[in-house]
Amino acid sequence: MAPRRAARVLPLALGLTVVATVSWARGPWGTRWLGQGCAALGRCCPGRDPTCAARGPPRCFCDQACGTVRDCCPDYARACPAVSCVVAEWSGWSRCVKPCQVSYRVRQRHVLQEPRNGGAPCPPLEERAGCVEYRNHQGVECQQSLLPALITTGSYGKEREKQGVPKKQEMAGYCVQFRLGPIPGSCQQARAPHAQWTRYLTRGHTVCVRCEWPAQDARSRRCYGDGGGARGHQLLLWQAAGHPRCRGTWERLGQLRHCSCPEVHRLVFI
Repeated sequence: MAPRRAARVLPLALGLTVVATVSWARGPWGTRWLGQGCAALGRCCPGRDPTCAARGPPRCFCDQACGTVRDCCPDYARACPAVSCVVAEWSGWSRCVKPCQVSYRVRQRHVLQEPRNGGAPCPPLEERAGCVEYRNHQGVECQQSLLPALITTGSYGKEREKQGVPKKQEMAGYCVQFRLGPIPGSCQQARAPHAQWTRYLTRGHTVCVRCEWPAQDARSRRCYGDGGGARGHQLLLWQAAGHPRCRGTWERLGQLRHCSCPEVHRLVFI
């Protein structure tokens, strides 16, 4: 009896050994043979690429879309890690593209690391903002006749270059308070980063607008559109630089030496 039982057990043991060997060869996930996968393929492909596949069976992929289709090779996350886009810091703002008129300035940044394997895409590489320069490219002062009043956020006054202006004149500005009239809906729909301040303009609110060099006229030392000659409750015109459809009326309340409005209602003439 014992020899017969031994004869039956021996084939069973050999069969289990074969199964264990095959299971080990297929790896801990049981989905690929040893030596297969993205690491063995040596490729990580963008988008959906039918050629970016490791040998089967079963066949698995090493392209960016495999996560959505759910047919990635087991080692995809390790062999093809997601790399997000990396960009450099913004450059300084350029000069206005066209001097002596309402125009725009540009700043740019470049890509340091392209995104791979589903990493975050690159953000915008260029920004534009409205501006006015009061000297042409030869340094000659422009003849100003800019009406209505051109305004932008107060932070622009901190960035604006003051070329050829004596230090004592840089500080010789003034502030004008206005009460805003009706605000067109286009002001609330600003999408450009440099025009977001227009979303805070509200009918009836008081805004403070700083007049300073180089926006001041060389002779009168005043800013165009500041309403200095307005009478009574006369309505004056204003326009947001860099957002030409955002324009309206306001009433001059008075002139101050310093602006005291909240930051979102603190503007500058340009």
